Amino acid sequence: MNRRSLTARGMACLVAGILLAVAANVATSRPLLYVAVLLIALPLISALSVFLPRRSGDVTRVISTDLLAVGEVSRVSVRVDLRAGRPTGTWRDTLPPAVRGDAHGEYPGENETLRYDLEGVRRGISTLGPLVLRTVDGFGLTQREQAFGDTRTITVVPQVLALPPLATRVGAAGGTAQTRSSRLGQGADNLIPRPYMSGDSRRRIHWRATAHRGDLMVRQEEEEASPDAVVVLDRAAARWDRPGDDPDPAFETAVSLCASAALRFVQDGYSVDVVDSAGTLLGALRGHEDDRDGLMVALASVSPRGEARDLRTVVGNTPPGPLVIITGRIDATDADQLSTAGAAAPMLFAVHAASDALAAAAAHGWNTAAVTPDGDLAEAWADALPQAGASHV
Repeated sequence: MNRRSLTARGMACLVAGILLAVAANVATSRPLLYVAVLLIALPLISALSVFLPRRSGDVTRVISTDLLAVGEVSRVSVRVDLRAGRPTGTWRDTLPPAVRGDAHGEYPGENETLRYDLEGVRRGISTLGPLVLRTVDGFGLTQREQAFGDTRTITVVPQVLALPPLATRVGAAGGTAQTRSSRLGQGADNLIPRPYMSGDSRRRIHWRATAHRGDLMVRQEEEEASPDAVVVLDRAAARWDRPGDDPDPAFETAVSLCASAALRFVQDGYSVDVVDSAGTLLGALRGHEDDRDGLMVALASVSPRGEARDLRTVVGNTPPGPLVIITGRIDATDADQLSTAGAAAPMLFAVHAASDALAAAAAHGWNTAAVTPDGDLAEAWADALPQAGASHV
């Protein structure tokens, strides 16, 4: 490890012994030489007592939250099973920059469960661990740091904020939800289940029907012609600052708004597609329990890249009801080229908008709002909500 084997006390003891040995040689003093030898030998004996034991052990971590959101606090329990003796010293768990917490303390015993709180501070997927035990001899002269156990992946997802609902429900194509069912693809859970076939995803297993019939059953689901709502995260590289060691507050705000908007629509009863500006699907929310987690994991590692495509190509042929696009640096020229794709409720949020960009977008039918990293996202969302009965084609 990075720490020196000798503590400050051990180093002082060794230096004092060497100086006394020199002084004893000059003064030809045998008692002084005895003291010098003792001071030199003590750190060496202490080092043997610390480094000779071949200590090994297992470490198991349990985190109370599978996905840790930015600003959220989770409890971590670390079970340590050591072999070859009890260390006398301290412990610390190695934390990545994505989280913070007081992951250290005095080690209480040979086999113990250590607990600490962990707070998400940066979106991303990183590793937690290994656990480091610092062993110190009884005199406090030497120390040994040893890592135990494997690391564990920890996913910090964007913060989700409570947003107000739309004033009225709007569907696809200007107010009427257009979906068709062909008993395929992804849809609701209350459709008739069918027997499991080779190639079916295990995520589609209908556990209640499986338990009832005794055979593995999967959901017979519907295929949507178009989602009710679309949320577009414009992550084109030209819209954002270059990524560096520190996260871009503007882009982090955009990702948080993206997640919050998608989950707001789900609460309002919409099916939601979340895509980026190149048309890549980031998540599809169809009412399944694992849809939310899939979207949040995808948003945990998203970053600015690539170029944007025409929004009509991204959305598809069938206009959605609510359409939200979250972008960064745009000017009036960009806004003039931004089609609402026939959406019933188009909403545009920009983090780095030029002074005339939002006015240009509003002239083309967008409900707009400026967003700032330190601003109130719920207030910006409320400003951009279309009025009841309003529609754009």
